Amino acid sequence: MTSPAETTSGAETPAPASAVEQRLAELGLVLPEVAAPVAAYVPAVVSGNYVYTSGQLPFVNGKLPATGKVSTGDEGQSEEATVAPEDAKVYAEVCAINALAAVKSVIGDLDRITRIVKVVGFVSSDPSFTGQPAVINGASELLGKVFGDAGIHARSAVGVAVLPLDSPVEVELIAEFS
Repeated sequence: MTSPAETTSGAETPAPASAVEQRLAELGLVLPEVAAPVAAYVPAVVSGNYVYTSGQLPFVNGKLPATGKVSTGDEGQSEEATVAPEDAKVYAEVCAINALAAVKSVIGDLDRITRIVKVVGFVSSDPSFTGQPAVINGASELLGKVFGDAGIHARSAVGVAVLPLDSPVEVELIAEFS
C-alpha cells in the first residue's frame, strides 16, 4: 500500500509556501500537482468566497494505488478486486490532499481558507459493506489536523457501485476563503 507521504517524489522539496503547507509537511505530507481531469470538467471552481472541488481520486504520482470495491472480506463472494477499509481510509486522506491541491490551484494560497464547509465522500463498496463513514474519516481527520477547528465540516459518506477508473474512493470538498 502507498502512504499519503508518497504522494510526491523528487530529490529536493522546496520549503512550504504557507502555514497550511507547513502543517502538511509536519505530518510528512506534500501537496502534489493537481490531477488532470479524466473527463470534461475542471478540478475546482470559485463562486463568491467558496471553492468547490470536483471529486478527487487518490492519485499518487499520477496513478491509482489500488482499484476495486471496499470490503472487509466477510461480505459476499465477489471475484472482483477488493480493498481493505483501513487502506481505503488512507486513500480518502490522499483524496483530501489532492482536493487541497485543487483548491490551491484556484486561490493561490491555502492560508486563505477560513473553513472547510463540507466534504462528500464516495466509497466503491461491496453491496454488504456499511463502513463508509469510517473510510471517509481519513479525509475528515486529515482536514481537522491541518485546519484545526476550521477543518470541522459537514459531511456525507456514500457507498456506490463503482467509481471512475475503478477507484475505491473519491472525495470532494467545499472550502470558504477570504
